[in-house]
Amino acid sequence: MNLFGPALGVVTLLIIGLGFVWVIRGEYYFGYLWWPYVMAAGAAMVLASLFMAPVWISALLGVMGASFIWGSTELRDQAVRAELGWFAFNAGHKLQPPFANRLRRWRAPAL
Repeated sequence: MNLFGPALGVVTLLIIGLGFVWVIRGEYYFGYLWWPYVMAAGAAMVLASLFMAPVWISALLGVMGASFIWGSTELRDQAVRAELGWFAFNAGHKLQPPFANRLRRWRAPAL
């Protein structure tokens, strides 16, 4: 009996579930302008997963990278939800990313 598939499914479910939490908390403390850095981290994880020999590590890096890429597209939507009052809103105490003025002119991706 091979338990790799069911175990990977459970771990994937946990990673995706934690993705919802980090998007909400990340937007609250950092803001949506961090989306390019989150997307780059996710892409780096997916790329690194291509070169991992152990299947477990490769699969987990790929799932985490995809979750980060998805999360980077959700940060802007989460900011809108927070402004609408659906989630806690942190008005002015967010940590600004490097090149924040330049990033404000970029259009955040959406799925």
